[in-house]
Amino acid sequence: MELENIARRIREFEGLTRKKQISGITSIFESVKAEYKNCIVGFGDDAAVMDVDGDDYLLFAADGVWGKIVDASPWWAGYSSVLVNVNDIAAMGGRPLAMVDVLSTSDENTFNDILVGIRDGIAKFGVPVVGGHLHPDTSYTSISVAILGTVKKDCVLRSDTAKEHDSIIAAVDLDGRVGPNSRYSWDSTTTKTASEVQRMYQTLVKVGRLKTATACKDISNPGIIGTLGMMLEVSGVGADIDLKNIPIPENMELGQWLLVHPATAFILTVPPGNEDVVIDCFEKVGMTAHVIGEITGTSALNIYEGNNSATVFDFKKDAITGITMK
Repeated sequence: MELENIARRIREFEGLTRKKQISGITSIFESVKAEYKNCIVGFGDDAAVMDVDGDDYLLFAADGVWGKIVDASPWWAGYSSVLVNVNDIAAMGGRPLAMVDVLSTSDENTFNDILVGIRDGIAKFGVPVVGGHLHPDTSYTSISVAILGTVKKDCVLRSDTAKEHDSIIAAVDLDGRVGPNSRYSWDSTTTKTASEVQRMYQTLVKVGRLKTATACKDISNPGIIGTLGMMLEVSGVGADIDLKNIPIPENMELGQWLLVHPATAFILTVPPGNEDVVIDCFEKVGMTAHVIGEITGTSALNIYEGNNSATVFDFKKDAITGITMK
């Protein structure tokens, strides 16, 4: 597929453009910034990092499931609400502890299907829901989950710390199938045992403790390139990406794959010379990890295929979330 068309599809993809509503949120809370004294990392990362003394930080995150997914399959929405929250804690190098949920629906069948999905997610990922809130009389259906985790203070993986000349690694569990309810989702967990799935997530704890990665972010609704763009935006850097090195399932068209939420998948940056150490961590648990490019000192995210190139984002004029930490 022609590169300019790929770049345009990524920029216009709803899974990415929905993030623009985040822009401006942080400015609303500027007047109460003094209350954030225990917050080490806040808006713009996969989870907030809170200092509560001791050897560990608390990790705190929340996710709501896209309404289109909820409408298509309440069970999948419930299951995914666990998956995406566990992803957020893993991306920080942490261990998830527990979740709470907020469920809104007046339909009894939908209510039961969502809860069964959450129950099955708990069994798969090993993280309990310990409370929450129910709106039983709404005209709509939604499910949102918040999660708590911990991470050693010297082992946090952040997304705003990518550095110029770092190598970029995409780590993906390719052993899966297109999700049952959306061509933009990838199911790599329901057919695996709980222990197989949890070993993959524990790999990020190992990477954090090895201190070989400079940044990490879980690949979510914006897809591989869109998620990388979010990392670059908050880190104040650019990147050059070789599309031929991106891990991709067999018989999947590249332009489509770049828009998929690949379930268990992460973007990491590592200093030159540390690539094999990080790649080996993922390959030992059955994931596929490749170096796909390099962090640059520019403001642009460029994609390459042979001698051809296209700019997906130029952060001098483009914004995904509008949040920067530099």
